[in-house]
Amino acid sequence: MAELRSFIFIDQLQPQTLAYIATWMRGSLPRRNMAAQIIEVAPGLDIEALTDVALKGANIKVGLLVVERQYGYLEFHSSSTAEVKAGAQAVLDALGARVEEATLPHVLGSTVVTRVDHQHAFLINRNKLGSMVLSGESLYFLECRPASYAILACNEAEKEANIKVIDYRMIGANGRLYLAGDEAEIRNARSVAEKVLRREG
Repeated sequence: MAELRSFIFIDQLQPQTLAYIATWMRGSLPRRNMAAQIIEVAPGLDIEALTDVALKGANIKVGLLVVERQYGYLEFHSSSTAEVKAGAQAVLDALGARVEEATLPHVLGSTVVTRVDHQHAFLINRNKLGSMVLSGESLYFLECRPASYAILACNEAEKEANIKVIDYRMIGANGRLYLAGDEAEIRNARSVAEKVLRREG
């Protein structure tokens, strides 16, 4: 039986979080404020059968289906919260699992860097798909496990703080999040991101 590593419901996808994931999403693109469900399982290949279950159990669109070395990832969405929840419940039923059985998120690292140097900004900007960090801005770095919780931390931080999404990685062994902006807003974003992961845990 598949291990349920994460089972994340997002009530409203925020514009930057959405725009970032859309840069590499190969399925149906969601729209701003749509509800979404992210599921991570092990072994990875089991996500294929669960995708079939979700699609047959609700009127949803799949944006992301990834089978990587160890884990499988599924993201689906709809303008109807009820349909997203129906698809999610169909997956739980197929697994014979409960939401509470998902692996709890764990913060591995959390750092704020103030007034980032222009060379540091240049190095970060070479390897990102989101906004650009500018010299003098403050940066927030978060690393978490399981990886998929990075999108939840990003989405919730964006709701509550005026920040720029620089990068987030929600696939692999660990998840990573990079946010930039004014120092006060970045500290607010850090508080929100860590609070939501503690709440999930």
